[in-house]
Amino acid sequence: MPALVAGLAALLAVTMLVAVGVGSVAIPLDTVWGVIANKMVPGSVEIGWSAGRESIVWDVRAPRVILGATVGASLAIVGAALQSVTRNPLADPHLLGVSSGAALGAILALLHAGMVFGAITVPIFAFAGALAATGLVLTVANFTGAHTAGQLVLAGVAVSFIITAAGNLLIFLADPRATHTVIFWMLGGLGLAQWPQLPYPLVALAAGGCFLFVQARKLNAMTLGDESATALGIPAKRYRLLVFVVCAVLTGSAVAYSGVIAFVGLMIPHLVRLVIGGDYRRVLPLSALVGGIFLVIADMAARTVMPPQDMPLGILTGLIGGVAFVALMRRRKTN
Repeated sequence: MPALVAGLAALLAVTMLVAVGVGSVAIPLDTVWGVIANKMVPGSVEIGWSAGRESIVWDVRAPRVILGATVGASLAIVGAALQSVTRNPLADPHLLGVSSGAALGAILALLHAGMVFGAITVPIFAFAGALAATGLVLTVANFTGAHTAGQLVLAGVAVSFIITAAGNLLIFLADPRATHTVIFWMLGGLGLAQWPQLPYPLVALAAGGCFLFVQARKLNAMTLGDESATALGIPAKRYRLLVFVVCAVLTGSAVAYSGVIAFVGLMIPHLVRLVIGGDYRRVLPLSALVGGIFLVIADMAARTVMPPQDMPLGILTGLIGGVAFVALMRRRKTN
């Protein structure tokens, strides 16, 4: 296990380094490494590249790649955790209306409120929408007495439909000439990544990820059902709500900066469990690493499929994830 984690971490680092050089303007790996080393330790490398290439590497692609790894890791561990506490193999970060709430916040900022907080207006509104959606799901669950895993999922689906309808209404009422900006955000992408914004999803991943890693044994128990978890001393209903809130914060911090990216949280945990089994002490860290690697590679593909334009990342992950999931289902049928 330690060797596998170290190997995947090294692969993630190499993938991120290579990804910085990939795009409509290809940049050699030695230049990428030189720019990064010179930024980290000024004067450590002799400058032999243009200011334009340095800007592409450091100001455009480096934050984009870091954001991609962060979002991929966040969505993957959230999907794994939700699949445990709901005992639903189709659970993913978008199940509880969190992404719909983030989308509603982004729509409100882009089409109606305006950029009142400057460049971070959309992430702030999107994150607030994600948290509001989570609060609404918990309110509906409490109002209807829905405390089992299945009932909470149904409450999340119902709230998601309502929030999506509200977002569509805001789009309908907005200026048609401005709606294209919302469409690109809702399809997902990393093109708006900036250094000042990166600490927020990174801190959320560090805090939420550490919490879920520590809870790995309890997540293992939750996969056995509420009665078994309770017999082991875990207050299943309260614990499930706590995991939901942590997952909502992680999802909200991810989609607030990347838009809605499909299939990562659903597919990656299944692929990891297929290889190493269902023990969450291994599933969670490996899902985070594989999710980060997958999204960085997917973003590289999105930048090169139709240059100089970027294909929306949500489209690409949906296509890859759908095909991979069908192949996974076929594999399980034949085994």
